Amino acid sequence: MGFGAAFDLIHNSPAVKSVTIADFDAEKAFAAAAKIGTERIDPRRLDVEDYAATVEIMRGHDAAISCVNYWHNETLSRAAIETGCNFCDLGGNNSVVARQLALNSEAKQRGVNIVPDCGLAPGMVSILAMHGAKNFDEIEEIHIRVGGLPQNPRPPLNYQLIFSVEGLINEYVEEARVIRNGEICEVESMTGTEKLSFDGFPELEAFQTSGGTSTLPETFLGKVRELDYKTIRYAGHGEQFKTMIDLGLCSSEEISVGDQQIKPRRVLAELLQKNLPADEPDYVLVRLDFTGTINNEKKHLRYDIVDKFDEKTQLSAMMRTTAFSASIIAQMLARGEVSERGAIPQEKVIDSAKFISELAARNIVIRESYH
Repeated sequence: MGFGAAFDLIHNSPAVKSVTIADFDAEKAFAAAAKIGTERIDPRRLDVEDYAATVEIMRGHDAAISCVNYWHNETLSRAAIETGCNFCDLGGNNSVVARQLALNSEAKQRGVNIVPDCGLAPGMVSILAMHGAKNFDEIEEIHIRVGGLPQNPRPPLNYQLIFSVEGLINEYVEEARVIRNGEICEVESMTGTEKLSFDGFPELEAFQTSGGTSTLPETFLGKVRELDYKTIRYAGHGEQFKTMIDLGLCSSEEISVGDQQIKPRRVLAELLQKNLPADEPDYVLVRLDFTGTINNEKKHLRYDIVDKFDEKTQLSAMMRTTAFSASIIAQMLARGEVSERGAIPQEKVIDSAKFISELAARNIVIRESYH
């Protein structure tokens, strides 16, 4: 995802003067810079757990994008505030996001923006949810469905790793936050399985997962009766993965195996990384369904996106929809194109029309239909 963001900043963003790529593994940073192919990239080695080094490397930048694991993002937000650098990240954990948003007064005083959860879901879909809701005089329901799927699915899970395995497991085991009957509540992930279809695809399913709604429940509390997020997979995937969860393979509690203490979740993560395909051609499917009233008439609005692996750039659909979204937001922050400063959810400060225009410029097309 970091590579995808840097690619977008260099190749799709003519106003960007220079980009620093920082990675714990210096070889990866230099290899990424060489592959992107420009003198405007400065590759560096950085251990983000070294706060002083992080502050030093952020200083002088207009914006920073975090593509590291979510547990670093609160500290990185503090470093951004200290240096006066706007900051966004790919998120992945509601508790971390809450601690970032608690930095609002410090960020506002420093005149910068801290905007968490700026990937695909949450991220792009959060902004699309706000954009779609504006079409209605009264909005009643918002249902979000998103999935990254391999173009050539293979057993046993018909899935490939296209982002952090830790993030994937989190989505499947943590509670999902939704609005039901006008109230925020938590529901168990891997439940509420439903069938859905996209033209040209076999039967698909969607089920509750955590993280996808991010701050949307608070943003829309009192405005909608129903709001939820479900992950799209090929049919049967959810039941297979739920079996592993029920067996305890996603547990972080140590168990004794011989004379060793082992966390089952660590073992499962290693096995998934070892045995599931990765970096093969993929699709990203996005669907937002809105129900509400326009001129006293009940209306249903649907946004659909079908994006796929780009053979020309060799960027996956997940890189395009996730990393490009973060890049677009980072540039809007750097240019000061936000409604206010502080640590604020993106759906509240990002101009959705401009954001959608930037997606279209990258050939990420939203198909809109009323029914």
